[in-house]
Amino acid sequence: MQAPAPVFHFDPYVYQTLQSVFGRNLVVETVKDTLRGRLMDVKPDHIAVKSGDEIFFIRIAQIVTIMPD
Repeated sequence: MQAPAPVFHFDPYVYQTLQSVFGRNLVVETVKDTLRGRLMDVKPDHIAVKSGDEIFFIRIAQIVTIMPD
């Protein structure tokens, strides 16, 4: 029996917008919390944000808003 394949929603507009602010300082509001930091990486399903000495990986599906800081 095969295991079900993981499914995620890909939003090309959000992905393209995130790529356009790569390397900038952002405020990222998620369904759980708000994070301030520098956008270090953008993938189709998640982003990496560096805040202080820590790197946080955030699923794009969990992002509510993104603002410049």
